[in-house]
Amino acid sequence: MAQTDPISDYLTRIRNAQKARHRFVEIPCSKMKERIAEIMKREGYIKGYEVLTTTGVKKMIKVELRYNRKGQPLIRTISRVSKPGYRRYVKSEDLSKVRDVVTTTILSTSKGIMTDRDATESKVGGELICRIS
Repeated sequence: MAQTDPISDYLTRIRNAQKARHRFVEIPCSKMKERIAEIMKREGYIKGYEVLTTTGVKKMIKVELRYNRKGQPLIRTISRVSKPGYRRYVKSEDLSKVRDVVTTTILSTSKGIMTDRDATESKVGGELICRIS
């Protein structure tokens, strides 16, 4: 069955794996999903990720989830902002209105996938992909 929004599927798989207290989750790979995993690792939301090549051409991303000492996931909320039916864009001047101290917003810009902080420094706007806190 064809997926209409693979990024939403990616975020939902992470949410579901955390609810089930899984240590790892495997997700079909794409360059955008790999870059989002890289940002999540850099921001400290996940322990790490690995790109696995399975049989044939299909690749998977194996994400190692992170929990605190009490066993609660470090990602409290992870939500899709821009959806296929309703794309949300933000100008570089308006990024300060979107930014939050606790929340990391991931954007797709002309300079690649980056966080709201990086986009503010680069003075570029783009499509809001997701928010993580």
